[in-house]
Amino acid sequence: MCFKQILEEKVRIMGIKSTLEYVDFFINLNMGENVSLLSFVNNEKLVLKQKLEHKNLEKEPIKNGIKILEGLAKEINEIGEKTVLEKYQK
Repeated sequence: MCFKQILEEKVRIMGIKSTLEYVDFFINLNMGENVSLLSFVNNEKLVLKQKLEHKNLEKEPIKNGIKILEGLAKEINEIGEKTVLEKYQK
């Protein structure tokens, strides 16, 4: 199962409901140095925005995920990726 499929399944089944869950999910994907948290966040926002176009999906969890990701991106830009990762790994 590829990264995109894993995320889609996670969002479809239970939805990610907090910033901590997104950071944990990113860490557990174990992508190491290959993908930054900010790249991950931006990619996930794009995936969720595409999902909003599907008529048969519940919209509120998707909108909530986008809102969380936008806040996370803002936080990364303000205090840096390393600090954000340390903050949510506690």
